[in-house]
Amino acid sequence: MNYTQLLENEHATLELGKQLAASLGNIHVIYLEGVLGAGKTTFTRGFLHGMGYAAAVKSPTYTLVETYPLAAITVHHFDLYRIGAAHELEEMGFRDYFAPDTLCLIEWPERAPQLPPPDLICLLEVVGLKRNITITAHSEAGKQCVVSLGRISD
Repeated sequence: MNYTQLLENEHATLELGKQLAASLGNIHVIYLEGVLGAGKTTFTRGFLHGMGYAAAVKSPTYTLVETYPLAAITVHHFDLYRIGAAHELEEMGFRDYFAPDTLCLIEWPERAPQLPPPDLICLLEVVGLKRNITITAHSEAGKQCVVSLGRISD
């Protein structure tokens, strides 16, 4: 089950991130896919603001992970672009970030084959100056989230 939308600009990307946060349900793992500059961190910023986080959202490109403790859940935002080998994730205690009271947003998930399966995959594609996003459900919780967003296709 998929949700697709053409995002006209950065504001639209932020707004869809907020909408996804509002329809979250029991989601714990979201993969963020797309080329460099596709808008993955911008989408995450909107998502975190939709979860009630009011401060600046930093890209975890160099830190590998940024953690946001919120009232209801802790959100970990990963950027695995710079990961060269699986042992690097083990050395940083990667598995410890995945717990029942956390949500993990993971950019470049293909760099870590040992990841838990996603509830959602958000694919951002560059279309000229715009972005197209496809959100695909990979769990029952993911399906409920996609249904609440609307504009569904199979």
